[in-house]
Amino acid sequence: MSIIFRILFVIAGAVTALFVARDALNFTIIQTFVAILFVTAILGAGSLWSLRRKT
Repeated sequence: MSIIFRILFVIAGAVTALFVARDALNFTIIQTFVAILFVTAILGAGSLWSLRRKT
């Protein structure tokens, strides 16, 4: 489980670095927000995929 979170935060850190400087004080907060958005997007895509397979 921790490996999944590490990979998720590495990807979120890379995306966040495109918009916010790494030495900004709120970088980790924005990185966490981006990671939560990724989790939400993955879960939403999974639920939509499940609905598509049922029909």
